[in-house]
Parts: sequence; C-alpha cells; structure tokens
Amino acid sequence: MVRFFRKYHKWLGVVFALIILSYVFSGIILNHREALSSIDVNRILLPKNYRYRNWNNAAVKSTLKISSDSILIYGNIGIWLTDSSFSDFTNMSQGFPKGIDNRKISQMIRTSGSKLLAGSFSGLYSFDYINGKWVSVALPVKEKNIVDIIQKQDTIFVLTRSLLLKTTDLSTFSVSQLPPPENYDDKAGLFKTLWVIHSGELYGIAGKIIIDLAGLVFAFLTITGFIVFVNRIILKKNRKPSEVKVKLKNSNKWNIKWHNKIGWIALVILILNTTTGMFLRPPLLAFIGNSRVRKIPFTELDTPNPWFDQLRRIFYDQETDRFIVITMDGFYYSDDNLKSALKAFRFQPPVSVMGVTVFEKIDLNTFLVGSFEGLFTWNSQTGEVFDYIKKQEYTSPSRSRRPIGDFLVSGYIRDYKNHEYFFDYNLGAVNINGAERFATLSQKVINDTPISLWNLALEIHTGRIYQSVIGDFYVLIVPLTGLFVLFILISGFIVWIKTRKEADY
Repeated sequence: MVRFFRKYHKWLGVVFALIILSYVFSGIILNHREALSSIDVNRILLPKNYRYRNWNNAAVKSTLKISSDSILIYGNIGIWLTDSSFSDFTNMSQGFPKGIDNRKISQMIRTSGSKLLAGSFSGLYSFDYINGKWVSVALPVKEKNIVDIIQKQDTIFVLTRSLLLKTTDLSTFSVSQLPPPENYDDKAGLFKTLWVIHSGELYGIAGKIIIDLAGLVFAFLTITGFIVFVNRIILKKNRKPSEVKVKLKNSNKWNIKWHNKIGWIALVILILNTTTGMFLRPPLLAFIGNSRVRKIPFTELDTPNPWFDQLRRIFYDQETDRFIVITMDGFYYSDDNLKSALKAFRFQPPVSVMGVTVFEKIDLNTFLVGSFEGLFTWNSQTGEVFDYIKKQEYTSPSRSRRPIGDFLVSGYIRDYKNHEYFFDYNLGAVNINGAERFATLSQKVINDTPISLWNLALEIHTGRIYQSVIGDFYVLIVPLTGLFVLFILISGFIVWIKTRKEADY
C-alpha cells in the first residue's frame, strides 16, 4: 500500500506541478487586487478569446446619452464618448487611477444638476467639465467599490457592496446600512463563507497573509518534490561516484527533510484551502449556491450588517414610490423609504449566482433583468417571466445543471434607432429583434483596453484560461485538480507516517 501511495504521490505531483504553481501565484494576486490594480497585461499575449471582438468580454455595461449626438458608452472598457451612430470614439477615462481595473465602470448617471457621475471599482467620480477629466469624490467609507448610483429628487444615492451613502452636494454624505430583510436569520451564504475561508478574508488582511503563506508552502512542496524527482533520474543515469553525485544526494536529503516537515505541519490548512476552492466553481458550486449557514464568530462575516458584501443594485420606482434593492440573496423592496425591514418579492426572477448585470423598468410592474442566466422580462407582481432573447416563456431548469444560462448577459443598450442589443460575455453585441449588427469595435478602443493583472489571475485561478484549448470541459479543471491535489497531500502524509514508523523500529 505504501508503494502505491509513494508511486502516485510522485507522478501526480510531477504532472500537476505547473497547474499547482499557477494556482498558487494567481491566488496570491487575487488576494491583493487594490495593491496591484495599476498593472495591466496586453491582450495580444493571451489566447484569442481574451481579445476584444464585437464588444465581448463584458466590454459594455450600458450607455448614457448626454446630448442629441453625444453618447457615453461604458463598462470594462472604461468610458468612451461616441456619436449616435457609434462611428467615432474618444477616450473619456482621463482622471481615473492608472490601470484598466480602476476604469471598470458599474454605473453612470447625469444628475438633475447636469453633473456626470461614474461609479467604479476604485470609487465615485465626478466629471470636471473645465479640465475635461474625472475627479475622485471623497467618501467617508473604506469600501471603494461602487456598484450603483441613482437620484431621487435632489438626493443622490451611492451604493457600495455593503453600505448606502446619501448626499445632495457630493461633499457631505450620510452613511447607513440597509435594514435587514423580514424574518432575517442572521446567517451567511455558504458560498460566501467558503469564499472568505479560501481567500483568507475571514480574518481580514491577516487572514489573507496566512493564505498567501499557505500558497507559498504549496509552491515550496511542489518545487522541492520536483527537484527530488529530477535528481533521482540523474543519479540513476550516472552510477559512477563523482562530486556531482554527492551534491545531488545532499540536495535530495535537504529537500526531502523540509518537504516532509513543512508538508505535515501545513497539511490541515492545505487540505482546507483545496477543498473550499473546489466548491467555488461549477459543477460543485451548484450544490452550495443557495445554502445558508451560521456566521463564524469573531470573523469578517460576524457583522451586524445583514448586507455585508451582498448589495448589487438599487432602484427607485417613482410610479409605486418604492425602492427596489437587488442583493446576492435576491430581490427586495421597501415602501417606507428604507426605514423598516426589506420585503422579499414573492416571485423572484432568474438570476445567475454571479449577480445582476441589467435592471431596467419596462412598465408598471415589469422589469428587464439580465445576468449570466440570460435576459428576461419579469412581472414583480404575478411572477411571470419571459425569455427576452429566445422569445418564449421561461421554464425553471433542474438544480443539477450548470449555474449559468445559454447567454451570459453582461450589458444591454437601446440605440438611437430603437434597436435593442444585449452584450454576451462570449458572443459580444447581439441584436435582440433584428439582423442589423452593432457598430464595429474601434481599434482605438482595443488598443487602450488591456486586461488587468488581477483579471488575468482570475482567469487562471478559475480554469477559464484553458477554455480555448479544451472548450467547455474547462469547468472540470478546478474540481479534478482539487481531487488530485487532495490525493497528493493525503498520500504524501501516509507515506511520511509509514516511513517514520518503520525508521523507529
């Protein structure tokens, strides 16, 4: 049995060495997004599916019309000024911090006072017409990621992933946490819980550093194991005594000693990190997506804010005098200006676990809802859902399928000809009701929109980087790698225990 574990511990370790190292260093990068947000990578160095074509890769979130022939188009590409025919583009991202990650725009509005506001990953910005650039608006919160902006009368509402800010002058803000939902259970989503355990965010920056160190331990074990493997091959081929042979044996002795010692010391945290990571991606994600668990005491999750890192959109419906709040847990509303517990809509629209990307009102009770599940019209009163792309009634799929739909909707616009386009993450711009194509993607836009180092790390860490090679089977990379890594860790521990016991006799 020991021979079996030793054999496959060795060979699986060699086969998965590069993949393990890629997960280690991409994971460390993911843990420090803000610090590395200024670093970009040219898309031409990546597989073709990472290059912009037909406005794919979430290039566009939406547009904002600022005059009869001036439109701002925004999203992952930043902000660009174009005309009503989308024939010419001028970069309007001056003033944002360096790095494409800091120019990713989640929402833009033009206030009643003609101020242009943009919410991005790096904060809230107001456009300075005199100097022609965006100026950062100082906010009284640490959280910079702005997910939505709306205006009700003279009050501007700015939504972060956890808090709501209100202002009338962009100088003084009131900060509040939204009321809990009715029948609040004070639990956290299992997905979010596993996420913060895997990243280390469970204990803030200290937890991230611990996970970073665990990643470096993974790298150390992988490299030392590979060195021992290569040294033994060289030793078998060169059987004559030599100075090189002595050095190789000494090298193996040192590498095996520390490989074993550090390996068993860090075993538990390495197994925990591997297991939690497996459940954060399809197909295992489907088993935990809707589960809720108790908050872990004395951690980042143990907060009185019921919407910690859960908020995604806010909408004020003038016709019904109602606020609609979209969270990772569902759609809620408030009829009393957010004073009492939020009420969950009786009928919830279909939304991907990745969150809402489109939300617009169509008529009194009907809304257009888009996500990586697709694009649908949703009647908030009757619960009727219609597939806006396929032009058919929506049928809820079985729980066992993948947690995304046939169309990964990342944005939506209606152009000056009243044509409707949705933006699919893979396909790009698609005309919903006709054959006329959306405007050609300008080469200027392509040249000025690299991929951020953080996003590249995310593509590697989720396994999507392999999609261009193995197609949709890439979704199996994370769970299969996780299973093999668990075997490598456990088998290595078994071999070490058995070998140590035999040495004691």
